[in-house]
Amino acid sequence: MKKLVYLDNAATTKISNAAREAVLPYLSESYGNPSSIYSIGREAKKAVENARAVVVEAIGATPGEVYFTSGGTESDNWAIKSAALYGKNKGKHIISTAIEHPAVINTLKSLEKNGYKVTILGVNQHGQIDLNELRDAIRNDTVLITVMTANNEIGTILPIAEIGAIARERGVLFHTDAVQAAGHIPLSVSDMNVDMMSLSGHKFGGMKGTGVLYVKKGVRLPPFIHGGGQERSLRSGTENVIGIAALAAALSDAASRLPLTDVVRKRDRLIAGLLKIPRSHLTGDPVNRLPGIASFTFECVEGESVLLLLDGCGVCASSGSACSSASLDPSHVLLAIGLPHEIAHGSLRLSLSEDNTDEDIDYVLEKLPGIIAKLRDMSPLWHE
Repeated sequence: MKKLVYLDNAATTKISNAAREAVLPYLSESYGNPSSIYSIGREAKKAVENARAVVVEAIGATPGEVYFTSGGTESDNWAIKSAALYGKNKGKHIISTAIEHPAVINTLKSLEKNGYKVTILGVNQHGQIDLNELRDAIRNDTVLITVMTANNEIGTILPIAEIGAIARERGVLFHTDAVQAAGHIPLSVSDMNVDMMSLSGHKFGGMKGTGVLYVKKGVRLPPFIHGGGQERSLRSGTENVIGIAALAAALSDAASRLPLTDVVRKRDRLIAGLLKIPRSHLTGDPVNRLPGIASFTFECVEGESVLLLLDGCGVCASSGSACSSASLDPSHVLLAIGLPHEIAHGSLRLSLSEDNTDEDIDYVLEKLPGIIAKLRDMSPLWHE
């Protein structure tokens, strides 16, 4: 049987034991519609509200500030589009960064087609923005700043609390996509100075198709989905009770395990070992990075070829964001940090979880150097 080493946890995680146990009653017993008044409906409704309370505690919010969604993409869309509508009387200017997830980038592009102006802040070689550049970009008509908490490709953690403080000082709404950060680093909406925050359950041991949007009390967003009035009439649709219960249990379980000291140790072992490969480069902030993400570029190879050969050895990895893995274009994140196209094409993201062992790290350190050498041997660029 082929060995399996799963190192693509930034794309999705397996369902945690806590999440799996949490959903069992709602599969065959309390399966009612939460809007129904009979007992199994009330039990389902109670499950949703209990889950909300768990999420509230995990991020330091209040019950009226947490809304359940279908995932990070919906949460980003809801936050950005609704904030734009909420502030339309003030203006139509939004600020973001060059390394955001496509759920943010493409939402902003859709708003540009409707007359909004978007300022995209550049980043340095580690994926960090210049806070002075952010201050200078804020205008009288700025209605929203949206900056991710941590990058999904290179793992860089951005200074969200400082960004939020600037936004608050200037009276601008601040949204952060914390999809990649939740469950991996501590999150406190008050400490982070955020008005809105997006989460996605499957990134920390929950189920795909579940998410959260935090909206600070006092921020009156218009309804995003109209219908039967669920989620306090802002996001209608019968609640995904199973997914919501799993999300809350997984988030609570993940938060209880922080900090991920052993994951960091294994990640650093992996980084040190792979940087011994000639002309390999670590991407992302070398210090302020997510515990589980080790991202690299290897000169004179194609990332897709690396992935296929790793898969042949039983190693699951990524060349960047799973949401754009079908694209042959180089990562917009790697281009934003200043890498040329030919190097950006040779990217590899290895993302660990607590399930990964030292033997997994040893296996990758054994297999990957040979794969890179094999591909370079076939590369005219390498021989030049």
